[in-house]
Amino acid sequence: MPPVLPGSSVTVHDPCSIYYGYTGIVQRISDQRAAVLFEGGNWDKLVTLQLGQLQGIH
Repeated sequence: MPPVLPGSSVTVHDPCSIYYGYTGIVQRISDQRAAVLFEGGNWDKLVTLQLGQLQGIH
């Protein structure tokens, strides 16, 4: 599993999260949390999630 770093692509793998299965790009990391940018057509959303909820993708 690749590390979660700013600029890397991640998928939310916490089934309790409403963002489960979404893929986004890490914008910044602070205090075991990551700001992840999700883009979808005509919308963008920046969400803060715990690092444990994320999985790096290749």
